[in-house]
Amino acid sequence: MAPMKLYGATVSWNVTRCVVALEEAGAEYQIVPIDFATAEHKSPEHLARNPFGQVPAFQDGDLHLWGTYATHMILYLLVSLCKYDSIVVFTPAIIYIYIYMHHKNGMFFFLSESRAICKYVARKNKAAELLREGNLQESAMVDVWLEVESNQYTAALNPILYECLVSPMFGGTTDQKVVEENLEKLKKVLEVYEARLAKHKYLAGDFLSLADLNHVSVTLCLLATPHASVLNAYPHVKAWWDGLMARPSVQKVAALMKPSA
Repeated sequence: MAPMKLYGATVSWNVTRCVVALEEAGAEYQIVPIDFATAEHKSPEHLARNPFGQVPAFQDGDLHLWGTYATHMILYLLVSLCKYDSIVVFTPAIIYIYIYMHHKNGMFFFLSESRAICKYVARKNKAAELLREGNLQESAMVDVWLEVESNQYTAALNPILYECLVSPMFGGTTDQKVVEENLEKLKKVLEVYEARLAKHKYLAGDFLSLADLNHVSVTLCLLATPHASVLNAYPHVKAWWDGLMARPSVQKVAALMKPSA
């Protein structure tokens, strides 16, 4: 069986979100770098995987589909490309789902949008464990916290990460007002997390799920900013995060996200 393929750069928190899921699921996979400096993301080969010329993109050649289907979820515009000291940092401008199913050698499965990729990997490999499928109430709580991660936690973090990590790479300055405003939003979110984690070991309940794992890549980026200590004010959140950091899958992603010297 051919390995799954994940296309993108491991300094992208959207790409490494998928790596956490792949590692935790024990999936066989291959990371295929995309060179934005040479416009590889606009090549016919990559546009066949992703018509917007973005990353991540994902291929599982073992899944054969029989129709065509495309859904576009335009959620936010953050930044498209940043190059600094030969390190390419990329965050997709458009978050979307695209399933592309035609290939000259047959029918292949392509999926882009990191959270959709994570769900697919979990469903294929560890649906019962990571999504709690088979238990209606538990799976509903996983869904709730997957939405919270995307629409509350990461929504507050994205402007902070942009101002503290990405903007300086363009030669820009950090807008402290934007940072402070979104830190306040993040703290309000963390208050909810603290109350939840005071009662449960993990977000969806007393079991690890994809809802927890989807927080990893952006939180690792937060730790690279001057505001890493924000988690320390929430002891249950900090204990939850320390537990995640002890997992081999998270340690691997943390190593992947460190730029080469």
